[in-house]
Amino acid sequence: MRAAMGVWRWRHNPLRRTTDLAEAWIAFAAAALLCVVVPLTGWAAGSSADGSLQRAVRTQAEQRTRTTARVVRPADGPAAGPRTADSTGEDRLRRSVVARWTAPDGSVVTGTVTAARRTSAPGDTFPLWTDRSGRQVTPPLPAGTARTHAVIAGLMAALLTALMVETVRRLAVRRLLLARYARLDRAWAATGPDWGRTGTGS
Repeated sequence: MRAAMGVWRWRHNPLRRTTDLAEAWIAFAAAALLCVVVPLTGWAAGSSADGSLQRAVRTQAEQRTRTTARVVRPADGPAAGPRTADSTGEDRLRRSVVARWTAPDGSVVTGTVTAARRTSAPGDTFPLWTDRSGRQVTPPLPAGTARTHAVIAGLMAALLTALMVETVRRLAVRRLLLARYARLDRAWAATGPDWGRTGTGS
C-alpha cells in the first residue's frame, strides 16, 4: 500500500526526480510480487512435494508388510538391518536379538534384528516391518509426516522467493541511489566554483 501511495504521490509532483518515480515503481512491483508470486510459489512447491511424498507413502505401504516377530535368544552381535537417524539414537533403548517371523509368502524367516529391551527376552513378541522377501525394513512413512514435510517445503520456497524479491529490490534501489549521487556530484562540479559569486562582479 505504501508503495502504491508512493507512485501516486510522485506522479505529478513538480519536485519529482526520475529516480524517485523509478524507486516508487520498484517498490510497487516488489509489493505486488510479495503478495502474488510468493504465495503461488509456496503453494506450487508444497503441492509438488506433497504429491511426490504421497506417492512414496503409497509405494512403501504396498511394498512393506507389518508382521509379528518372536524372540528366540539374545544375539551375539549387532543387527544388520536398516539404520536410520532415529534408530541410531535409540540404540541405547534397544538390543539385538535372534527372532523368527513369517514372510509375506508364508515362509518362516530367522534373523538378527533389534527389539525394545522390554520385549527382548526369549518368547517375547514385537512388531516388525518386512519387504516382500521377508527382510526387515524401516516402517513406511506416515501420510501425516509426509504432508508436514510438504508444508515445510512450501514455506521454505515462499521464504526463499520473498528473500530473492527483496534482495533484487534493494540492489535496484542502491543503483538508483548511486546514480542520484553521481548526478548530484556532476551538478555540483558544474556550479560549485561559482557558488556565492553571483552579482559580485568577480
